[in-house]
Amino acid sequence: MATLGIPSNTAAVLQKYQFRFQKKYGQNFLIDTHVLEKIIREARVEKGDCVVEIGPGIGTMTQYLAESAGHVVAVEIDGALLPILEETLAAYDNVEVVHGDILKLDFCSLVEEKNGGRPVKVVANLPYYITTPIVMGLFESGAPLDSVTVMVQKEVAQRMQAGPGTKDYGALSLAVQYYARAEVVANVPPNCFMPRPGVGSAVIRLTRYKEPPVHVQDEKLLFGLIRASFNQRRKMLVNSVGNAPGLSVGKEEARRALLSMGLSDAIRGEAMTLAQFAQLSDLLSKGETEGK
Repeated sequence: MATLGIPSNTAAVLQKYQFRFQKKYGQNFLIDTHVLEKIIREARVEKGDCVVEIGPGIGTMTQYLAESAGHVVAVEIDGALLPILEETLAAYDNVEVVHGDILKLDFCSLVEEKNGGRPVKVVANLPYYITTPIVMGLFESGAPLDSVTVMVQKEVAQRMQAGPGTKDYGALSLAVQYYARAEVVANVPPNCFMPRPGVGSAVIRLTRYKEPPVHVQDEKLLFGLIRASFNQRRKMLVNSVGNAPGLSVGKEEARRALLSMGLSDAIRGEAMTLAQFAQLSDLLSKGETEGK
């Protein structure tokens, strides 16, 4: 089968099958061999690896993964692509296509079934409109993950690796960095795709921590505090948290906790590190600020 990273080969396959791009699936196929090679390199795919690819499309990156990995499990939501994948991946006996929605699949069960519960590497060119739910769903599933290397919208990649005090820093930065070390490894212009997206893209590698960099008593409270703090940017944290529905934390309680940490009670969420959010969460979950 011809290499699909070459634009004329991609066009020929699409024409043969009269394929129509589905906007609802955010389909943009890669047509640049250099970018494809870089993704495989940066994902550190090796012969002993089981790789889960989300959204293989017509199998462009799947071909590259199959050459480098031991086993590839490609999860595709669009049934119209299944006959195309059957043809484009016919030469590879180490690829398995699963027809399904990654957001609805039991990812833990998938890893157990396909790789005996051992850690997998996820590699994907993700639909931009559901990047965050997919990435967070992978980490929150508790499935054994070695790394997640994904093509995403450039600004989303910047948010994932941003640090405190920067304009891109937010709830997504903290959520991702709780689970993984985030590193943008390539920027990819729109002309590397068919059809061309209206925005620039980037490849980000998220290397899963064996243990989170912070330890908290109540993970749900930590993420609740983070979400509340960034729901209304530029508001003081005590107001954002105190007014948040679903968080049973009063303004005065939050104020006392911040002061006991040596922080100003006028601090905003965007100025706080993950470690400080963890400390705040533990103080509030223990109720240690009562009466101070």
